[in-house]
Amino acid sequence: MEASAAVESSATVSVFEVSNKRPDTAKLVLNSPSPPSLREELVGVVGKAFRPRAPGGGRAPRCPWILTALQCVFPVLQWGRTYTLKSFRSDVMAGLTLASLGIPQSIGYANLAKLDPQYGLYTSVVPPLIYAVMGTSREIAIGPVAVVSLLLSSMIQKVVDPAADPATYRSLVFTVTFLAGVFQVSFGLFRLGFLVDFLSHAAIVGFMGGAAIVIGLQQLKGLLGLSHFTNSTDVVSVVKAVCSALHDPWHPGNFLIGCSFLIFILTTRFIGRRYKKLFWLSAISPLLSVILSTAAVYATRADKHGVKIIQKVHAGLNPSSAKQIHLNGPHTTECAKIAVICAVIALTEAIAVGRSFASVRGYKLDGNKEMLAMGFSNVAGSLSSCYVATGSFSRTAVNFSAGARSTVSNIVMSITVVIALELFMKLLYYTPMAVLASIILSALPGLIDIKEACNIWKIDKMDFLICLGAFVGVLFGSVEIGLAVALAISFAKIIIQSLRPQVEVLGRLQGTNIFCSIRQYPVACQTPTVLPIRMDTSFLCFINATFIKERIIEWVPEEVENSNGKARERIQAVVLDMSSVVNIDTSGLTALEEIHKELVSLGIQMAIASPGWKAVQKMKVSRVVNRVGEDWIFMTVGEAVEACLAAHKGTALEC
Repeated sequence: MEASAAVESSATVSVFEVSNKRPDTAKLVLNSPSPPSLREELVGVVGKAFRPRAPGGGRAPRCPWILTALQCVFPVLQWGRTYTLKSFRSDVMAGLTLASLGIPQSIGYANLAKLDPQYGLYTSVVPPLIYAVMGTSREIAIGPVAVVSLLLSSMIQKVVDPAADPATYRSLVFTVTFLAGVFQVSFGLFRLGFLVDFLSHAAIVGFMGGAAIVIGLQQLKGLLGLSHFTNSTDVVSVVKAVCSALHDPWHPGNFLIGCSFLIFILTTRFIGRRYKKLFWLSAISPLLSVILSTAAVYATRADKHGVKIIQKVHAGLNPSSAKQIHLNGPHTTECAKIAVICAVIALTEAIAVGRSFASVRGYKLDGNKEMLAMGFSNVAGSLSSCYVATGSFSRTAVNFSAGARSTVSNIVMSITVVIALELFMKLLYYTPMAVLASIILSALPGLIDIKEACNIWKIDKMDFLICLGAFVGVLFGSVEIGLAVALAISFAKIIIQSLRPQVEVLGRLQGTNIFCSIRQYPVACQTPTVLPIRMDTSFLCFINATFIKERIIEWVPEEVENSNGKARERIQAVVLDMSSVVNIDTSGLTALEEIHKELVSLGIQMAIASPGWKAVQKMKVSRVVNRVGEDWIFMTVGEAVEACLAAHKGTALEC
């Protein structure tokens, strides 16, 4: 009896003495090398941006450093060596088809940006040429797009009225374009693509839908042939402007022309989608609309009877606009703000379009090189009378369907636009404004994705709130308000999730060494005397440390109280699973110390399993490891539980 009592007493005293037979892997946790410093990470980021990749995604073979640098900046030097005559023929046909759609669209988008028609065509010349030698997407079509055109006109007109001072307005447009290009280059150079991700998928869906409706309402001016219209973009202002303008004399011929060709374009698009071989019909329908409507107005002299026409379009190549860019003027700050928004929106659209078609063709798009290519395209464009260019989904779809094999199709399109600028601009004199409005309206249905909005509602209600906020903000406020609302709700979502991360009690799956949440997997059974708890946060910091500490400190006394009547099941140890915790700050370290003190006061041992690389280094520096005990830091939850059970002799696993 005395011998058995001595054994029991010895077991009680050494209940928290860990066995010397610990797995060797556990020592790796504390003996791991120091993580890279901030300086090393920044150097690595910049170096990675200029490190060439092989076509399959691996490291490119070694070659002279000059050629390596050139291939990184100009991917055409890589794929150009294997370019074939067959691919060239396909690209020529795709480029010509692309130009037939791009020329009328560019004229319409210039009108949306409150610029003269030729500036839309200029934007379809220089940026596509630069992108062709620097971009990595084979199908994307570069040029002006509706959303960016709306962004520019809606924000810059608040600084300078384009009707009162068109020269200053153009100067600000070129300055914004230059700065947007500089920002895009910076994003690619320093691998700041995460800034683009601030606009979530839900925010983009809502923003695009709202912008499409706003753009459509703006086209009522051309569709109805109105002389006076509001500069505001919100629905209420536009509806008021239309109602007041309808009391003035207006010519129904504008509405008739616009609606007729809108129906024609939409019909050809339906036929093209129904019969894939007739895709070219929908591609050339905007150009046919311009030709037919211009001929009809000229033949009937409808411009003498109230039909609004383009009138003079300046012919010739892009003139230099370098002297119109002012980086130290009175409006530089406003231009920089607008440029950041335009740069992010343009990159978001271009990368989304490029990746969607790259996945179809089975190759990987290099996001950082795309940012560099788009940035240099806009910088060069700003010096040659272009405004912000990006990838157009509708033109990219046409380019893809036409059989484009490389960015050579963009070069062919640019050359075609140059020929049009030199030879055919005089023929556009009688082109009705209503047909340009119909061309823009025909491109808008693709921006409104109701199906995806419904899908977002089913999957994540908070994401749908972001989508709805962006949509309503753009529709009833302005483009800036819509973006601000979407960003505000997105950050609120992140903060809420960071404030209250999941803290889960773990159980072991029977017959395995896998520990998982007992709420998610009710079949998992808890281990007697040991309470494993997982923190589902990547960063244990000031914003969530108190919440996690309080949850754990609340749970443990409850578990102890519930198990007091069962001596063999009384909680003897708590294992903190920190496998999700990548990093930790001083508030998180303080929380760990307070948890440890609370557990010690209750006579409970604390063990830590699988802390992240940076987290464990900071725990060592702050001496948290010394307070907890080096013998109580483990590689896995299973090892920690086994050690706790071994320390509490006489307890057997039930799973």
